[in-house]
Amino acid sequence: MSHRNARLTVHGRRILVGRVRSGRPVAHVAAEMGISRTTAHKWVRRWLAEGDAGLHDRSSRPHRTPHRTPATVEARVCELRQARKLGPARIGPILGMPASTVHRVLTRHALNRLAFMDRPTGEIIRRYERDRPGELIHIDVKKLGRIPDGGGWRTRGRQATRNEKQHVGFDYIHSAVDDHTRLAYSEIHPDEKAATCTGFLRRAAAFFATAGITRIERVLTDNAWSYRKSTLFKQALADLGATGKLTRAYRPQTNGKVERFNRTLLDEWAYQRPYTSNEQRTAALADFLHTYNHHHSHTALSGQPPITRVNNPASQYT
Repeated sequence: MSHRNARLTVHGRRILVGRVRSGRPVAHVAAEMGISRTTAHKWVRRWLAEGDAGLHDRSSRPHRTPHRTPATVEARVCELRQARKLGPARIGPILGMPASTVHRVLTRHALNRLAFMDRPTGEIIRRYERDRPGELIHIDVKKLGRIPDGGGWRTRGRQATRNEKQHVGFDYIHSAVDDHTRLAYSEIHPDEKAATCTGFLRRAAAFFATAGITRIERVLTDNAWSYRKSTLFKQALADLGATGKLTRAYRPQTNGKVERFNRTLLDEWAYQRPYTSNEQRTAALADFLHTYNHHHSHTALSGQPPITRVNNPASQYT
């Protein structure tokens, strides 16, 4: 790829070759285009030898690297990283290698950060992002204990609530996240039954439509009965023209975008401040969602909020 100050792009090289082919001296053409005669001759020779393909940039990677760490040693480094989760400072002495070399090997194999791996199995997590809004919607449910009137231990302290026997039950926060934009929608319900999940899907689709995502192609959920067996949920998918997709069993990473949203949901809404009642926490959800969708700086979106990926010029996504 040409750097931003390059005199010649691929288009410029074609112009250079065209002028030389018309019979003009290479030196004159080079002077007109602000390049040396050596550079001009180089591109003309490449065009004569390879045709139009020769005008494209070549990789600067060397054909051979004689001092590179042997493949068998690199495999051993990766094995220690994935099996025992060791870092360069500990792998180096085991294999008799400098820690800096171990780090380069781990970087080459995308193992330099533990976050890149599934911690229990050591398998590399393959990250992905869909190309357009609505191509894939992630749905999940987060179970959260209700807050008793007057507040729980976060408000009144553990000593004040130690002997209380308040069985206030749970709230079920249903969330949907668009894979491409990270736009999110959540509702609080008393259960996760099929009828509840189905109603949430329809309302989530309506929310995304008002934001500009008018078509949902696929919906990814876990293997709960309400998603896997419910005819109500399957009918809702059919009405939306969407296809249902299930995660692999015991692999929540497959639904990672909504799982990560759940963590943000807890940090910036559920546990963001002490609430004195369940109703107070419920009322704060709408403000959190607006902040997340319109003002939250998302690292996967280059620091921009999710709404910026929805509000695109017309016909960008077709």
